[in-house]
Amino acid sequence: MAEAVRSLERAFELLEHLADAGGELALSELTEVSGLPMPTIYRLMRTLVNLGYVRQEPSKRYALGPRLIRLGDGAGRLLGSWARPALARLVDEVGETANMAVLEGDAVVYVAQVPSRHSMRMFTEVGRRVKPHCTGVGKALLAQLDEPRVREILAHTGMPANTPHTLTDPDALIAELAKTRERGYALDDEEQEIGVRCVAVPLPGAPAPAALSVSGPSARMTGEALGAVVPAMRAIAERFAAELAPGGVSR
Repeated sequence: MAEAVRSLERAFELLEHLADAGGELALSELTEVSGLPMPTIYRLMRTLVNLGYVRQEPSKRYALGPRLIRLGDGAGRLLGSWARPALARLVDEVGETANMAVLEGDAVVYVAQVPSRHSMRMFTEVGRRVKPHCTGVGKALLAQLDEPRVREILAHTGMPANTPHTLTDPDALIAELAKTRERGYALDDEEQEIGVRCVAVPLPGAPAPAALSVSGPSARMTGEALGAVVPAMRAIAERFAAELAPGGVSR
């Protein structure tokens, strides 16, 4: 039984190594990154190939398989429901609309929202996809990537100006992402929509880039307000990340 459990752990570790490498690795590369003996890796990968969770390309390299799509889609849909209690706590504390978003390919996808109780409040449809350069969550997500990947995304999506405040130069955004990492939060200062300010923090230790945000009218989301909002966001993001971690329990 213990050996079967260990084999299962190793199989999931190999899948994560494939994901970390962009979805594809050779057998020799899997040996290098995992530290496992090549015969062990070969045996596990053949099992995963037979089950459809891995596929072997004509080049003999191993790639993530199509059966993982269904698992990922199911987990992705649940992520929004898991996030809503955390977002509700955030709305209770700061009084503004709270969102959670993830990076899916080159796009920011909103997976959950809890609206403010103010009559004038921000609303973003769950499932909406936006470009990452002009939103708080987008910047918080990009800040979790290395510069070459950020530039690759920006080259693919472009950086159109939604308002006169939108950053449209890749170098300027790269500099802004450095500030984001240094201060621990991202800011959309009327860059997506005039009159709206948004602040976002990364979800620490998440298995994929994710971020929480709070948005509201600029008249309410002042610099003074951000001084209280950001610490509350960080605390709730850390708590939610702990709930998502292996063995974590929702509270």
